[in-house]
Amino acid sequence: MEFTKMHGLGNDFLIFYGERELPENVSELAVAWCNRYFGVGGDGLVFILPSDEADFKMRIINSDGSEAEQCGNAIRCVSKYVYDNGYTDKTEITIETLGAGVQQVSLQIEDGKAKTVRVDMGEPILDGLAVPTTLPGNPVLSRPIETDGRKFDFTAVSMGNPHCVIYVEDAPNFDLNTWGPKLEVHPYFPRKINVEFATVTSRDRVEMRVWERGAGPTLACGTGACATLVSSVLNGYTDRAAWIGLKGGDLFIEWDERDNHVYMTGPAEAVFTGNTGL
Repeated sequence: MEFTKMHGLGNDFLIFYGERELPENVSELAVAWCNRYFGVGGDGLVFILPSDEADFKMRIINSDGSEAEQCGNAIRCVSKYVYDNGYTDKTEITIETLGAGVQQVSLQIEDGKAKTVRVDMGEPILDGLAVPTTLPGNPVLSRPIETDGRKFDFTAVSMGNPHCVIYVEDAPNFDLNTWGPKLEVHPYFPRKINVEFATVTSRDRVEMRVWERGAGPTLACGTGACATLVSSVLNGYTDRAAWIGLKGGDLFIEWDERDNHVYMTGPAEAVFTGNTGL
């Protein structure tokens, strides 16, 4: 099985094209191949499959073997992959996702390659039970949560996958590895959750660090950046368009009040190609 190693702001994946469906033992393969010491290394596997509804279908298997409903960085990688490798010549394409349905993607081309990717991430889900959390409310806004003796306030947002956004004084230096895994499995979150720690620095910029459900700390999270922008607007901290600063770089996120859709713009890069030996 041939793959291409790609990343979106350091959130890295092994991209597979040409399979008709997921391999039967895909969870075990993800754990083995994503291992950074004994495998290729990555935050997950991404399979580009045929779709009856869109130009392509994307399935994402996290490094722990679980499946993710959606991933903003992965969809940018997939979009660049299919264009740069000649599987489409369109600059406006559609990609089917497990949790967010069919999403519209626009490619900016430079020297025959996709330079940046703008994704219509759809409408945020704000109803607490639908995110899902165990808490009623629409939205679940700045609600208290406690774990291991420490209290936080969180806002719940789903972008096709669930997010818990928490504001802290210094997100870039926050103790992500201590609090991320505890909050991921908190009883409020029946399907676990992605946790974003955010610090607002201006009306158009938020610094954010993420603990991803099923992958742990990653350098970037596209859906997390979208959730952070939505949360920041709901809490009155930012305008409806802002830069989200991640450890791997910046994403520009817009929440358009005309259609209620969230739009994400950012880069994707191919690193190398290889063969798994299977």
